[in-house]
Amino acid sequence: RGFGHFESDTVVGASPSKRCIDTQAERKSRKLFARFIPDKSALATARAEYDIYSRIPAPARIDRTWDNGTESSCHLLVDEALGMLTYYADPYSSWQRGTNENRNGRIRRYLPKGTSFDDLSDADLQAIVDEINDTPLKVLGWETPNEVWYRELGKVMSKTSHPETSVALTN
Repeated sequence: RGFGHFESDTVVGASPSKRCIDTQAERKSRKLFARFIPDKSALATARAEYDIYSRIPAPARIDRTWDNGTESSCHLLVDEALGMLTYYADPYSSWQRGTNENRNGRIRRYLPKGTSFDDLSDADLQAIVDEINDTPLKVLGWETPNEVWYRELGKVMSKTSHPETSVALTN
């Protein structure tokens, strides 16, 4: 499995508030990135995605896979700005984005359905994300998502800063 492939989704808060959480999960490391968004609109989602992905080095952000929700309909803004590709899972096939669904389930342990996100700060959300990313996972050989993320990030960054070169020797 390659590094830099993400799965995307939205976690919705309790009504009447429209505040949501945009989530991005890297598949190999299982690292979660999340941002509050004011609503589930495509523009709010694109802004959050840009904010997340613009902070990640280009070799570590190849593509992302969405479900078929309307919140991803402005994906071209992010694709063109950052050189990423967007894929879509088949309808009613959440298992095709299992890493993200799992990470959203972990968020729900802290913020169960019916919880309003209105009184939560960005720091509150980041504390939840940090705890999730620092929890060892069996699927990662009991390493944490952060440990795998930084190791893989180091590998792709060393390849881009020291590309392998070959020289043809002739007589």
